[in-house]
Amino acid sequence: MTLRVCLTGVESTGKSRLAPRLAAKFGGITMPEYGREWAETNGLDFTTAALREIAATHVARRMALEAAAPRLIVEDTDVVMTSAWQFMLYGSRDALLSAMPADADLYLLMSPDTPWIEDGTRQFSGTDRLRFASAVSEELQQRGIRAVTIGGDWRARFMAAQAAIQLLGLEPV
Repeated sequence: MTLRVCLTGVESTGKSRLAPRLAAKFGGITMPEYGREWAETNGLDFTTAALREIAATHVARRMALEAAAPRLIVEDTDVVMTSAWQFMLYGSRDALLSAMPADADLYLLMSPDTPWIEDGTRQFSGTDRLRFASAVSEELQQRGIRAVTIGGDWRARFMAAQAAIQLLGLEPV
Protein backbone atom coordinates (compact mmCIF):
# COMPACT_ATOMS: atom_id res chain seq x y z
CA MET A 1 0.00 0.00 0.00
CA THR A 2 1.28 3.43 -0.94
CA LEU A 3 1.10 6.17 1.66
CA ARG A 4 0.60 9.72 0.39
CA VAL A 5 1.81 12.81 2.19
CA CYS A 6 0.84 16.19 0.74
CA LEU A 7 2.75 19.37 1.50
CA THR A 8 0.49 22.39 1.37
CA GLY A 9 0.77 26.05 2.23
CA VAL A 10 1.58 29.38 0.66
CA GLU A 11 4.46 30.19 -1.63
CA SER A 12 8.03 30.24 -0.38
CA THR A 13 7.50 28.05 2.68
CA GLY A 14 9.75 25.16 1.68
CA LYS A 15 7.39 22.64 0.09
CA SER A 16 9.56 22.03 -2.98
CA ARG A 17 12.67 21.97 -0.82
CA LEU A 18 11.22 19.56 1.74
CA ALA A 19 9.43 17.08 -0.53
CA PRO A 20 12.50 15.36 -2.04
CA ARG A 21 14.26 15.24 1.34
CA LEU A 22 11.29 13.48 2.93
CA ALA A 23 10.91 11.10 0.00
CA ALA A 24 14.59 10.16 0.23
CA LYS A 25 14.43 9.71 4.01
CA PHE A 26 11.52 7.27 3.75
CA GLY A 27 12.42 5.51 0.50
CA GLY A 28 9.60 7.15 -1.41
CA ILE A 29 9.17 9.33 -4.47
CA THR A 30 8.28 12.97 -5.00
CA MET A 31 5.27 14.21 -6.94
CA PRO A 32 6.45 17.64 -8.20
CA GLU A 33 4.17 20.66 -8.22
CA TYR A 34 2.53 20.80 -11.63
CA GLY A 35 1.29 24.37 -11.13
CA ARG A 36 4.88 25.65 -11.17
CA GLU A 37 5.65 23.71 -14.34
CA TRP A 38 2.48 25.09 -15.94
CA ALA A 39 3.42 28.68 -14.97
CA GLU A 40 6.97 28.33 -16.27
CA THR A 41 5.60 27.05 -19.60
CA ASN A 42 2.44 29.16 -20.00
CA GLY A 43 2.93 32.26 -17.85
CA LEU A 44 0.98 33.52 -14.89
CA ASP A 45 -2.49 33.90 -16.42
CA PHE A 46 -4.23 31.41 -14.15
CA THR A 47 -7.75 31.35 -15.53
CA THR A 48 -10.26 29.01 -13.92
CA ALA A 49 -9.84 26.71 -16.92
CA ALA A 50 -6.07 26.73 -16.38
CA LEU A 51 -6.49 25.91 -12.69
CA ARG A 52 -8.80 23.02 -13.58
CA GLU A 53 -6.20 21.75 -16.06
CA ILE A 54 -3.48 22.01 -13.41
CA ALA A 55 -5.55 20.01 -10.91
CA ALA A 56 -6.52 17.33 -13.46
CA THR A 57 -2.93 16.94 -14.67
CA HIS A 58 -1.70 16.61 -11.09
CA VAL A 59 -4.21 13.81 -10.44
CA ALA A 60 -3.25 11.99 -13.66
CA ARG A 61 0.45 12.20 -12.83
CA ARG A 62 -0.12 11.03 -9.27
CA MET A 63 -2.14 8.06 -10.49
CA ALA A 64 0.71 7.11 -12.83
CA LEU A 65 3.11 7.18 -9.87
CA GLU A 66 0.72 5.13 -7.73
CA ALA A 67 0.63 2.43 -10.41
CA ALA A 68 4.27 1.65 -9.58
CA ALA A 69 3.22 1.06 -5.92
CA PRO A 70 5.97 3.01 -4.13
CA ARG A 71 5.89 2.88 -0.36
CA LEU A 72 5.47 6.68 -0.14
CA ILE A 73 4.54 9.55 -2.45
CA VAL A 74 5.34 13.03 -1.17
CA GLU A 75 3.13 15.43 -3.12
CA ASP A 76 4.30 19.00 -3.56
CA THR A 77 0.74 20.40 -3.24
CA ASP A 78 -2.54 19.12 -4.67
CA VAL A 79 -6.05 20.40 -5.44
CA VAL A 80 -6.22 22.11 -2.03
CA MET A 81 -3.65 24.65 -3.21
CA THR A 82 -5.19 24.91 -6.66
CA SER A 83 -8.54 25.72 -5.04
CA ALA A 84 -6.90 28.28 -2.76
CA TRP A 85 -5.35 29.92 -5.83
CA GLN A 86 -8.83 30.07 -7.39
CA PHE A 87 -10.11 31.84 -4.29
CA MET A 88 -7.19 34.27 -4.16
CA LEU A 89 -7.49 35.21 -7.83
CA TYR A 90 -11.29 35.28 -8.20
CA GLY A 91 -12.71 35.63 -4.69
CA SER A 92 -14.77 32.44 -4.84
CA ARG A 93 -14.44 28.68 -4.86
CA ASP A 94 -14.89 26.77 -8.12
CA ALA A 95 -17.46 23.95 -7.99
CA LEU A 96 -15.39 21.62 -10.17
CA LEU A 97 -12.21 22.12 -8.15
CA SER A 98 -14.17 21.79 -4.90
CA ALA A 99 -15.58 18.46 -6.09
CA MET A 100 -12.14 16.99 -6.78
CA PRO A 101 -11.03 14.78 -3.88
CA ALA A 102 -8.17 15.80 -1.64
CA ASP A 103 -7.37 12.49 -0.02
CA ALA A 104 -3.74 12.18 0.95
CA ASP A 105 -3.08 10.15 4.09
CA LEU A 106 -1.40 13.15 5.71
CA TYR A 107 -1.41 16.87 5.00
CA LEU A 108 1.49 18.98 6.23
CA LEU A 109 0.60 22.69 6.30
CA MET A 110 3.67 24.88 5.99
CA SER A 111 3.50 28.02 8.14
CA PRO A 112 4.30 31.32 6.39
CA ASP A 113 7.05 32.08 8.91
CA THR A 114 9.87 31.90 6.35
CA PRO A 115 11.11 34.78 4.20
CA TRP A 116 9.20 35.30 0.95
CA ILE A 117 11.57 34.98 -2.01
CA GLU A 118 10.66 36.16 -5.51
CA ASP A 119 11.34 33.50 -8.14
CA GLY A 120 9.37 34.69 -11.17
CA THR A 121 6.25 32.60 -10.50
CA ARG A 122 5.26 33.68 -6.99
CA GLN A 123 2.56 36.32 -6.63
CA PHE A 124 1.43 36.80 -3.04
CA SER A 125 3.85 38.63 -0.75
CA GLY A 126 3.31 40.92 2.24
CA THR A 127 -0.26 41.09 3.55
CA ASP A 128 -1.44 39.07 0.53
CA ARG A 129 0.68 36.21 1.83
CA LEU A 130 -1.25 36.14 5.10
CA ARG A 131 -4.55 36.37 3.21
CA PHE A 132 -3.38 33.43 1.06
CA ALA A 133 -2.49 31.45 4.20
CA SER A 134 -6.02 32.05 5.46
CA ALA A 135 -7.45 30.89 2.12
CA VAL A 136 -5.42 27.66 2.36
CA SER A 137 -6.58 27.05 5.94
CA GLU A 138 -10.18 27.72 4.93
CA GLU A 139 -9.90 25.27 2.01
CA LEU A 140 -8.58 22.58 4.35
CA GLN A 141 -11.46 23.25 6.76
CA GLN A 142 -14.05 23.16 3.94
CA ARG A 143 -12.74 19.72 2.99
CA GLY A 144 -12.61 18.43 6.56
CA ILE A 145 -8.84 17.96 6.44
CA ARG A 146 -6.88 18.16 9.68
CA ALA A 147 -3.39 19.15 8.65
CA VAL A 148 -0.29 19.02 10.80
CA THR A 149 1.19 22.53 10.92
CA ILE A 150 4.92 22.69 10.21
CA GLY A 151 6.90 25.80 11.08
CA GLY A 152 10.26 27.11 12.15
CA ASP A 153 13.59 27.03 10.38
CA TRP A 154 14.42 24.49 7.66
CA ARG A 155 15.80 21.93 10.10
CA ALA A 156 12.80 22.23 12.41
CA ARG A 157 10.45 21.79 9.43
CA PHE A 158 12.22 18.63 8.32
CA MET A 159 12.25 17.14 11.82
CA ALA A 160 8.55 17.93 12.45
CA ALA A 161 7.51 16.57 9.05
CA GLN A 162 9.55 13.40 9.60
CA ALA A 163 7.92 12.89 13.00
CA ALA A 164 4.43 13.36 11.52
CA ILE A 165 5.15 10.75 8.83
CA GLN A 166 6.48 8.31 11.39
CA LEU A 167 3.18 8.60 13.27
CA LEU A 168 1.60 6.98 10.19
CA GLY A 169 3.76 3.92 10.92
CA LEU A 170 6.35 4.52 8.22
CA GLU A 171 9.97 4.35 9.37
CA PRO A 172 12.96 5.94 7.62
CA VAL A 173 15.03 3.65 5.39
